[in-house]
Amino acid sequence: MTDTSNTRPAEGEAQVPRPSRLHHLMRYIPLIAPVLLWAVPCWVLLHTGQHWSLPVRLAGTALFALGLVGMPLAMMRGHGRRQQDRAAIIGDTLLGAGWILFTWSVLLGVLLRLALTVAGVGGSQDRARIVTWAVLGTTAVLLAWGYAEARRVPRVRRLDVRLPRLGAGLDGTRVVLITDTHYGPLDRARWSARVCETVNTLEADLVCHTGDIADGTAERRRAQAAPLGTVRATRARVYVTGNHEYYSEAQGWVDLMDELGWEPLRNRHVLLERGGDTLVVAGVDDVTAESSGLAGHRAHLAGALDGADPGLPVLLLAHQPKFIDRAAAHGIDLQLSGHTHGGQIWPFHHLVRIDQPALAGLSHHGTRTLLYTSRGTGFWGPPFRVFAPSEITLLVLRSPHLHTAP
Repeated sequence: MTDTSNTRPAEGEAQVPRPSRLHHLMRYIPLIAPVLLWAVPCWVLLHTGQHWSLPVRLAGTALFALGLVGMPLAMMRGHGRRQQDRAAIIGDTLLGAGWILFTWSVLLGVLLRLALTVAGVGGSQDRARIVTWAVLGTTAVLLAWGYAEARRVPRVRRLDVRLPRLGAGLDGTRVVLITDTHYGPLDRARWSARVCETVNTLEADLVCHTGDIADGTAERRRAQAAPLGTVRATRARVYVTGNHEYYSEAQGWVDLMDELGWEPLRNRHVLLERGGDTLVVAGVDDVTAESSGLAGHRAHLAGALDGADPGLPVLLLAHQPKFIDRAAAHGIDLQLSGHTHGGQIWPFHHLVRIDQPALAGLSHHGTRTLLYTSRGTGFWGPPFRVFAPSEITLLVLRSPHLHTAP
């Protein structure tokens, strides 16, 4: 692996992306989300014709009120200035449980009740109670299953990726992608070690981490991140920052990854040479870097490619899929990203798609650019994954220029 670029980001490329629709929407979510998450299930489960006894209605309403008040308070104490891990765990768990309960209260509260009415099942009170128990049962099952999905070591997703400009000598190059590990309030040091053990079974030429290593500073989450130092690759281990690094002293994470033997690709590139052919492996800071105010941090693709032969194929690491517009404009061959988590808890993926051009998997952009978006290796916040499984990705690069025997 050869480093041919300056370690300092180049100047220029002053274009700053305009705030997205999701960015504007997010300003109001903290105000309305807690009310909707807890008030809607309360109404559907307790006050829409079930005729529960007064003690049941009062106790149930009190529980929902506790969730409405307790969730934002716990999240503020956990993720705000105090950074209390125990409060963060409580707040995040309530957020995930509230989201699942809200989703299925709406779906079953409308669809199941309508189906029961059309089928003529029971009276109004019977149908209302069937809906209540169906919502509670579905929520309990999804919470248990979603927690198990979030905490397990991700399955390996393998796919071949054909790059038209890839030389024959690079055919079969094995690229492993992990991303969005989100080490955080729940101690996952053992999980981290098992993930790294799984990566090492894949015999990678190149291992990539596309950011969002953790929620918290490098000093605070060092024990969980330390197993990353055991990851093996025959050519290199490379890393780019995600948006969460910029909430938690990003330079500390860059320094720790460097200490653990990873190459932080901060708007620069290295060369992967194999069989007489060369692949440019470039990386950029996350698109939120410049607004973080951290000196020298910004997403600068021209700087990342400075000095690279324009005739060589380029593999680009960029945390967010939305960077693909700039990648395609520069003729990048393959961009690797994370960030979306595949939505993490269904149906949150609909909101993710407002802000990102891809949710998961391989997609085509421009004339030759491919984008692979990982669903992420860990989870953010709520310790649940529902219909959005985590992954460790093995991409085997394929060349169209292989010589066949006559």
